[in-house]
Amino acid sequence: MDFGGVVAEEGFREGLKAIGRSNGLSPDDFFKKATEIVYSSGYVTGEAEESAYWAALRQQGGIAGLDQDLRREILSRFVLRRWMLDLVRQLRAKGYTVALLSDQTNWLDELDKNHPFFHEFDGVFNSYHLGKSKKDASVFDDVAKALGLLPEEILFIDDNESHVNRALSKGLAAIVYRGKNQLIEHLKSMSLLS
Repeated sequence: MDFGGVVAEEGFREGLKAIGRSNGLSPDDFFKKATEIVYSSGYVTGEAEESAYWAALRQQGGIAGLDQDLRREILSRFVLRRWMLDLVRQLRAKGYTVALLSDQTNWLDELDKNHPFFHEFDGVFNSYHLGKSKKDASVFDDVAKALGLLPEEILFIDDNESHVNRALSKGLAAIVYRGKNQLIEHLKSMSLLS
């Protein structure tokens, strides 16, 4: 499962849009630019520090603000979906391996420190520590190997259609998360839930 947008509300997107609005920019355009920069700067894969990301975003994105204020806009919007954690517990109780695969930065560790949730999963795979993001389809091979599973034994759930398509290209079953009811129905159709 993906973190932001699946296990938790999408704090990255919504926080960046709020930053764009507060700087008089188009929220959607600013989000697109900020997403490009989080990858190109190397921050998402642990090759750059957070301060380098904010500096690049100020220079290329035309925003102002202190690092700690900007990061607060993002981190405050990552709200764990309690029903998702209940679902994770339910799936694990049935004997399924449930892991997290996130294109997050060191923020994911900070979020876990403030509101522990890593312990709910059999594995946590974060691009910041892997040195590889979901834009590189081989990350799905790496995760399957680490979990001791074949790609076709894995169902990947993400709210990003491009990530889902890359997972499909590596032989995983995958669905684009569209909401609670859609996910529950899909899991029932696969006999993962009753």
